[in-house]
Amino acid sequence: MNKRMVAYFVGSVLRIEAALMLLPLLVSLIYREEEWIYIAAPIVLSFIVGSALSIRKPANMSFYTREGIMSVALSWILMSVFGAIPMWHAVEHIGFTDALFETISGFTTTGASILTEIESLPKGILFWRSFTHWVGGMGILVFVLALLPTASGENIYLMRAESPGPSVGKLVPKVRETAKILYCIYLAITVIEIIILKITGLSLYESAVLTFGTVGTGGFAVRNTGCIDLTSAQQSVLTVFMVICGANFNVYFLLVARKFKEAFTSEEVIAYLSIYAAAVIAVAINVRDMFASFGQALHHSFFNVASVMTTTGFATTDFNLWPNFSRIMLLVAMFIGGCAGSTAGGIKVSRIVIGLKTIRKELEHLVHPRSVRILKFEGKPIEHAVLRGINVYFLTYFCVFAVSILLVAFDGKDFTTTVTSVIATFNNIGPGLDMVGPLGNYSQFSAFSKYVLMFDMLAGRLELFPMLLLFMPMTWRRQR
Repeated sequence: MNKRMVAYFVGSVLRIEAALMLLPLLVSLIYREEEWIYIAAPIVLSFIVGSALSIRKPANMSFYTREGIMSVALSWILMSVFGAIPMWHAVEHIGFTDALFETISGFTTTGASILTEIESLPKGILFWRSFTHWVGGMGILVFVLALLPTASGENIYLMRAESPGPSVGKLVPKVRETAKILYCIYLAITVIEIIILKITGLSLYESAVLTFGTVGTGGFAVRNTGCIDLTSAQQSVLTVFMVICGANFNVYFLLVARKFKEAFTSEEVIAYLSIYAAAVIAVAINVRDMFASFGQALHHSFFNVASVMTTTGFATTDFNLWPNFSRIMLLVAMFIGGCAGSTAGGIKVSRIVIGLKTIRKELEHLVHPRSVRILKFEGKPIEHAVLRGINVYFLTYFCVFAVSILLVAFDGKDFTTTVTSVIATFNNIGPGLDMVGPLGNYSQFSAFSKYVLMFDMLAGRLELFPMLLLFMPMTWRRQR
């Protein structure tokens, strides 16, 4: 393994994190907060450590699967550790474990929180807390690739290790150009939402913080009530942008490139919108008696189904009190998640669609054993490697899921809380049901359970394998 190259990239990530933390530092200085020092100190520390790791450019800049996986896993862990320092020192009565939990939840766009009161926290700290959603939404390594002039074609392994979905390709021949296109689209959506939310009456600060949580599909808010006391117009804006950011960003590239036919016939996006629409209607009908009108039921259904399916985690009402049918629908949406190549978590719509096609193919083969049918997705034949990868992913997913539930069960919480806490963190959603519902939090879990859930958040965001391979001795052995 090219350890020098791995260290170089990890160092680059830490230096970029230091640069990104200048924005919340500026916010803290604008509001004349004494806590600015708690943001400034980790900026200096992160820059020094990052510079020490990346001060010398490696002679061998080659990147392959193992290097890509290690770079991604180590980068996410270390940037979470350094990113937790401001909250650790600025927020009273929380230890490093809680600060790390909150920060990993931010970077992985999970939105699970251990904080019981947030409105009294310094604005600079709250800004950084939500800004981690934006940073982690598209992926910090993609950001590095967009900036580093050394990025070569082999660095597609970095994108594959960090990007969600069964397979990752390049929009254009060069990886660096692909990364730039993705971040330009990401930034454009961010700016548009901030402007629209500002027009609806929110302050620039709250518009930015809510946008970070929406575009990054994270879900951290700046009010103790979350999104409950926002106006219907503001909630509707958040709904639209949650749905937009749960779709594959390749579609937006196609729209910008004026390839409208390919964009509007995307099999995955059509399936994503169809599942979303069906869930919204079913839930609205089921909860209609809980609201003054069917229109209100539809509004809350649109918002909360979008929030759960895109794994954002905002809420306009306590859906923990909804009928069992609606709660189960939300659990199903949690598992499905958004599209591959989006900022959303979950299993991903593409895997669900391909999985269903595989089942249908096997059933047809039982009836017609001699038939030969080629599976296609997005109009292209599905490679055997992709099918094998999806099968392995599903098996690994449910193994990690089961072990996590067993480990968290040692805390002695009720069944629903235990299971949905794992579902909510593993799928990067945030709120679950019962004690971890939209009005609850994760503060009552033990330190051991919090570390299990932190692992789940990172594993869910990084598609399982980077985090699992990090703990396997063979990963670190020198190849012969």
